[in-house]
Amino acid sequence: MSEQQAAGAAGTPGAGEFAGLTAIVTGGASGIGLATALELSARGAQVACLDLVPDTVPEPLLGVRCDVTDDASVRAAVDTVVGRFGGIDVVVANAGIGAQGGVDANDDAEWHRVFDVNVVGIARTVRAALPHLRRSAAPAVVLTSSIAAWAGLPQRAVYSASKGAVQALGLAMATDLLADGIRVNLVAPGTADTPWVGRLLDSAPDPAAERAALEARQPMGRLVTAEEVAHAICHLCSPRAASTTGAVLAVDGGMHGLRPRPRR
Repeated sequence: MSEQQAAGAAGTPGAGEFAGLTAIVTGGASGIGLATALELSARGAQVACLDLVPDTVPEPLLGVRCDVTDDASVRAAVDTVVGRFGGIDVVVANAGIGAQGGVDANDDAEWHRVFDVNVVGIARTVRAALPHLRRSAAPAVVLTSSIAAWAGLPQRAVYSASKGAVQALGLAMATDLLADGIRVNLVAPGTADTPWVGRLLDSAPDPAAERAALEARQPMGRLVTAEEVAHAICHLCSPRAASTTGAVLAVDGGMHGLRPRPRR
C-alpha cells in the first residue's frame, strides 16, 4: 500500500461508529497493526500507532515510539497519546515477534525474548492504559493471538507457547475486568500475508514452495490478508459489539475448525 493509498484508507476521524473514541495499536506501523489502525481511523477513531519505528505511519494516524519490552517506554507512549487526544478507549495489543524451531532449537535467552514481547508486552500495554480505559464510556481491548495457540504447527515451539499464553491471558483479563465494563477479546489469525511472513518466506530454501505449502494448509487455499484480520479486530473493538467479551475470533481460512477432504 502506497502512502497515498494509506492516507485515503484512513478516512476522516470523527465520522463513524468510533467517532469520539481514541485507540492505540501496538505494532501499528506495518502489517496487521497498520491495517487495523487505518480501518479504525476510517470508522471515525483517533488512532495512535505505537511502534519501535513509527516514522512511516501516514496521517491522520499518530506515530508514537514505543518498546513494549520497556515499561517506562510503554507508559511514556500512553502519556503521549493521552496528552494529544485526552484519553484512551480502545487498546489493540498487536505487537509480536516470531521464532522458528522445535523445543530444543532455542536457548533460554530466545524463550525470554519472545515471551517478553508477545506476552509481557501485552500486560505492560494494558496495565498502562487501564486507568484511562476505566474512565471510558466504551472501553475495549483486543489481543492478537494466533492459530498457533490452537494448532500444533511444525517448528514453532516458542512462538506457539507464547500465543497460547496470550490466549489464556486474554480470557483471564476478560474475567477480571468485567466489573469495570471493559471488554477483552482476541483474534486468532492464520498465516497472514504480512511483511513478517514475507521475510520468513524469503529465508526459505524454496520460497515459492514454502508459500504454496502455507497456502495449502489453510482450507480456503490462500493466506489471510492483513485487512481481513483488521476488520475482525474492529468488529470486536466496536461499541456495536457491546455484549461480546472473552471471545476468540478465528481469521484463519477455516484452519482451526474445518477438516475438508484433500482437493483432487
